[in-house]
Amino acid sequence: MEQPLTPKEIVAELDKYIIGQDEAKRCVAIALRNRWRRQQVPKELRDEIAPKNIIMIGPTGVGKTEISRRLAKLSQAPFLKIEASKFTEVGYVGRDVESMIRDLTELAVNMVRREEEERTKGKAWEMAEERVLDLLLPPSPKNASPELSLPGAVETTEEKPEVDSTQKTRERLRTLLQEGKLDERLVEVEVADSFMPVVEIFSTAGMEEMDINIKDMFSGLFPKKTKKRKLKIPEALDILAEEEAQKLIDMDKVIKLAIQRVEQSGIIFLDELDKIASRETTYGPDVSREGVQRDILPIVEGTTVMTKYGMVPTDHILFIAAGAFYVAKPSDLIPELQGRFPIRVELDSLGKEEFIRILTEPQNALITQYVELMRTEDVKLSFTKEGIEEIAQITALINERTENIGARRMYTIMEKLLDEVSFNALELGGQEVTIDANYVRKKLEEFVEDEDLSRYIL
Repeated sequence: MEQPLTPKEIVAELDKYIIGQDEAKRCVAIALRNRWRRQQVPKELRDEIAPKNIIMIGPTGVGKTEISRRLAKLSQAPFLKIEASKFTEVGYVGRDVESMIRDLTELAVNMVRREEEERTKGKAWEMAEERVLDLLLPPSPKNASPELSLPGAVETTEEKPEVDSTQKTRERLRTLLQEGKLDERLVEVEVADSFMPVVEIFSTAGMEEMDINIKDMFSGLFPKKTKKRKLKIPEALDILAEEEAQKLIDMDKVIKLAIQRVEQSGIIFLDELDKIASRETTYGPDVSREGVQRDILPIVEGTTVMTKYGMVPTDHILFIAAGAFYVAKPSDLIPELQGRFPIRVELDSLGKEEFIRILTEPQNALITQYVELMRTEDVKLSFTKEGIEEIAQITALINERTENIGARRMYTIMEKLLDEVSFNALELGGQEVTIDANYVRKKLEEFVEDEDLSRYIL
């Protein structure tokens, strides 16, 4: 197994996208590194080492989800974000908790299939080229008699000038095809008809798989229909290459690898965990919340879930839970579930200084995004240092006055700030627009002065 990033390297990668929250980054970096360490220990001990699940505690918009998402990308692991409240929204019986493992497995299968498609891309393209050449220069009956393809058929050793001529023509066509000189030619291609009978399933909790399985059953029951379409050669090549790639992929191998990846490196981000924490009382909605905790417990502890791809053990999936815990506390969770999340980390609220850094430092910084968006319309957008500070100051102020939603507030503020520039971008083409402190104050002064307006608009 290839040695992954060290904890320091993981934190350095996370720093490129997430500002602050050093303690949370350290925790997830250690948890990720422990997965590789577990693979190195003797086999008899390997299965005994449980994943170090994490609870992140902090207000919305401080980076909890982003840390988990970036972690999954770093480890190239199947990643699923799901809200714990989904399991209660129907009342006492919410969505089947096992569905999270089915969804994660489906993601892993798609991930491995894409990797296999990428790996076979070259071979699939060559085969598609051959099929296009067959369409451009169909083999003549003389040169491709069916008898010659039968087992035991004896081929004559006579020289066939017409065969050599056909081969030369084919190679000339291949050269023209590869050089793009035949791109405007039309060829007739047989493509699969995507029509399927409409089957509607009214499923209850725990029956999410039924709809998928019924569709799979019908797709195997009805013969696959094809239809002929006239396409330009580049479009035909794309379709045929995709068809050939599907033939080259061993789906049994894909499914086996995907299930193994889910077992050994899957990550589930369980958001809004505080919404299912029961508080003191034992009646009303709290009964439902505690019931959901008890349903989730076996999945986190380690069980085997039946999916349409086979049995998937959950013993070594990493669970990262998160919640604001304004009212409930982690100690309000049932003791068994608390014990399965040994690592607790509190994330800091964000202030003006953090907002300035978020606007400018990350690789996907908000200001960078808007500058590039406007550049597509030939508008040069620039922000002064004072302008950025003013945006951060207003974000922090409105978060204090109304509900604190962290960095998410900046998305709304930036949209309001650049509303006029975005709308008139075509007329502003070729010009430079500078966003300074005065511009920010002028555009946002009504929201700063009117608390009610900022509450409902921002």
